Amino acid sequence: MDRREAGNEAEEAALAHLKRSGLKLIARNYRCKAGEIDLVMRDGATLVLVEVRYRSMRDFGGPAASVTWRKQRRIISAARHLLLTRAELRRYPARFDVVGISPGFNGLQIEWIKDAFTA
Repeated sequence: MDRREAGNEAEEAALAHLKRSGLKLIARNYRCKAGEIDLVMRDGATLVLVEVRYRSMRDFGGPAASVTWRKQRRIISAARHLLLTRAELRRYPARFDVVGISPGFNGLQIEWIKDAFTA
């Protein structure tokens, strides 16, 4: 499996996990010039902007640790653009979550970090 396929599989696993936890999908792979948001979801009355990270090995802190401050800034910029273009989403308070995915003993291991960083 190549990197793109692994990334798509990880994103599917993250989406399924979040849906099982009650979140509702609004958009997938929201892209703009400033950056990308993997999953835009709603958790009750909260807008959740999700970065999905897959790592085949847990070296260097694992998948969640790979969301550097630079990556956070790009996600925040993309979120600002999203809110400028989708006025109906502005009424919700927002949070940034990270879902880290890596191989485990029984399939994929999922680590969901709510409110992983702030704008």
